[in-house]
Amino acid sequence: MTAKKVKLIKSTVDALKPAVKPFRVFDAELKGFCVRVAPTGDKRWQVEYRPAPGGRGIPVKRLTLGPTAVLTADEARSAAKATLAEVAKGTDPVADKISKRRELKVTDLIDLYEREGTVVQRGVNIGKPLAPRNKAYTLAALRHHVVPLLGNKRVSEVMANDIERMVRDIAAGKTAKDGKFGPRQRIIVRGGEGAARRVVRVLSAVYTFALRRTPPLASQNPCEKAKVNKVDGRRTRFLNLGEVRQLGRALDELETEGVNPKALAITRLWALTGCRRDEIAGLLWSEVDFDFACLRLAASKTGKSVRPLATPAMALLAALPRYGGSPYVFPATRGDGHFQGTKRIWPTIVKRAGLPGVTPHTLRHTLGSASVSSGETLAMTGAILGHSDHQSTAIYAHLQTSPVQQAANRVVVGIAAALAGKPARSQQTTKKRVS
Repeated sequence: MTAKKVKLIKSTVDALKPAVKPFRVFDAELKGFCVRVAPTGDKRWQVEYRPAPGGRGIPVKRLTLGPTAVLTADEARSAAKATLAEVAKGTDPVADKISKRRELKVTDLIDLYEREGTVVQRGVNIGKPLAPRNKAYTLAALRHHVVPLLGNKRVSEVMANDIERMVRDIAAGKTAKDGKFGPRQRIIVRGGEGAARRVVRVLSAVYTFALRRTPPLASQNPCEKAKVNKVDGRRTRFLNLGEVRQLGRALDELETEGVNPKALAITRLWALTGCRRDEIAGLLWSEVDFDFACLRLAASKTGKSVRPLATPAMALLAALPRYGGSPYVFPATRGDGHFQGTKRIWPTIVKRAGLPGVTPHTLRHTLGSASVSSGETLAMTGAILGHSDHQSTAIYAHLQTSPVQQAANRVVVGIAAALAGKPARSQQTTKKRVS
């Protein structure tokens, strides 16, 4: 468009008096290209078209390109040409714009996932609701990491490079926080590479949920295309019996110094049962079956689960005091919940034991490794640790002298002796005592 024609269009618009209704001034060369003048005098470039295939029976659609104060006539005309070219190919820019406006944002998709998508997506429990604690951890990862970084984006706008940037930001600690939010309420969000890997896996599950909807809420899963590590490294750290003795001595020393006995008892039970952290910390007395020497966990990571108890673990549980009628084996000092002070005391324990980097899960891994090393089958080891289906596990716990309970005795006796600072008894002697 020549400068003379542009000047003519603008002068024509400016010369017209304000009207009651908006009106348009069309370009003489490019069909459909115009300026819309509002009653207030606001002027915006527009392009109007009929979706292909064009015809008189198809309503005209108009797409606003931008205000005249922002776009020059040449810029607006180029944009109009590009729009009309897309229309000629069969697209409908106005419909696409409306669809984009109606599309869910990532934060809205997460809300929908919370209501309808938090189920097991693979394995024998597929389709079953996530355990409450797993659901809480999953949603916490999404709300504390994904929402601050990607929450305002439309679902289709998230690309592989956005996922890669999110992973870098989480690994660098940009979403980490530690603060109090009311009485006895503290939120600790840790970043790091491990957290980043977990968040990617969780967000990938959210996009899989979106793709399975009818109609689909996403056209692709950007997490699958992102060049990021989604798999945690295999955990190989476990304690040998010498290190278990170090742990046992540290627990004895801390006990004489007056450290909270609940935290020390929880630590010993982690080592003697191979249970997960909160399976012991949040243990209920109703879940302890002394008659059949097992724990009947109502809500473990894999749902209901039966865990055999070796004699040392049984003895430790039997010696614990009952606290004021609380249903918890280890009730909180204040309030109605269970004791959560092990997070504060654990660093002291591992420092005293000289075992840097050891976590409560290391004790679970130690029991599993000891089981396999002592010749127990994978099925027995899985039953001891609660890896098998809970119905299959329950079969082994029907009798106190069941194979699983005997296996637990054979596996735990060495750990129990080391924990108490006693010499380990031979495997042959152990078998005689439990058979």
